[in-house]
Amino acid sequence: QVHLVESGGGLVNSGGSLRLSCVASGPTVRPHHVGWFRQAPGKDREFVGAVSAGGTSTYYADSVKGRFTISRDNAKRTVWLQMDSLEPEDTAVYYCAEDLYGPVDTEPKGYDYWGQGTQVTVFL
Repeated sequence: QVHLVESGGGLVNSGGSLRLSCVASGPTVRPHHVGWFRQAPGKDREFVGAVSAGGTSTYYADSVKGRFTISRDNAKRTVWLQMDSLEPEDTAVYYCAEDLYGPVDTEPKGYDYWGQGTQVTVFL
């Protein structure tokens, strides 16, 4: 079973930056698509962005486009979410997830393995 661990969350002022990491471990025969999601209190889990297995394609929610950047290093089995120009509305628990099958998905149900999440809090 693949195990995902996020890190890099924390407290930051509005306009600041954070870089989240997602490290995978466990058996695998090839890289998989990885998505980032977030969930604020009382809200559904929402798609933030995703990167294809080979790292050649990235996808972003409109709310973060131009501010967030996803990258990956398959040799290190690590995916990063660089978050710039953070806003209080970005406050949430951020999760990474692996999608083993099919095209890149923007829905949580399309992902097979999930990390435990890391808290991001943005202050005014």
